[in-house]
Amino acid sequence: MSAKSNAPIIIKRKKVIAGDGHHGGAWKVAYADFVTAMMAFFLLMWLLNATTEKQRKGIADYFNPTIPVNRISGGGDGSFGGDSVFTEETLSQNGTGASMITKGDKAQTQEETEKAMEAKGFADVQELLTAFSGESMAADDAMRHIVTKVTDEGLIIELFDFEDEPLFVRRTALPEQVTRELIAVLAEAATLVRNKIAVKGYVASQPIVVADNPVWDLSYQRADAIRVLLENSGVASNRFDRISGHADKNPSVSNTMAARNNRLEIVLLRDEGRK
Repeated sequence: MSAKSNAPIIIKRKKVIAGDGHHGGAWKVAYADFVTAMMAFFLLMWLLNATTEKQRKGIADYFNPTIPVNRISGGGDGSFGGDSVFTEETLSQNGTGASMITKGDKAQTQEETEKAMEAKGFADVQELLTAFSGESMAADDAMRHIVTKVTDEGLIIELFDFEDEPLFVRRTALPEQVTRELIAVLAEAATLVRNKIAVKGYVASQPIVVADNPVWDLSYQRADAIRVLLENSGVASNRFDRISGHADKNPSVSNTMAARNNRLEIVLLRDEGRK
């Protein structure tokens, strides 16, 4: 009994380190910061790709504390001084601020709008002529004299002879009945637009060379006869920009004496086509 009571008492102490397997929670904070930074980076890349240069300028102005937002960035009360970062057109429409569009940009936008309206007007004229050609066999027969094309000068409506059906009494400027019918339709089509008009006359070459070649006078006289018919059909005289005769120059087909070279061009001029 006395031997047992004198035995030494041994105490074991265990050192416990909390979170030893995961090295604490600091890594979670670092990882969250990294994910947040990556999300901000991808958001920035998306904005750069999804906006125009002007819209990016507006966004930059908004976050620049030295520049009043609405004075620079747009015309609305939205987050970026406009109705949406994707709609440049709406920025100056609600009247609460200046637009990001400069004077040069506005002029360009106006020019583009005018060109679009002009292109639509040309298309409407061509559509009306196409519709007329399908009204009857007589209309189809008359419309075979017409071709149209859009060029830098404007919409060209070309009327030309066939061997079996000329537009004028041969070697004169007296219009045939088919010409009068065509001009009536063209006058109606001309009311769809407000463009100035040029009329050009061309004739086929004469089979022999003569001292007093009539082709110059004849080409002009025919062009002027078309002008008169258009005016009589309701086209205002102040819409005519120029009337010209080009004789047998610039033939449509290689055979300069072919009937196809007897032709008139009625041109609905573009603004830049007026000279």
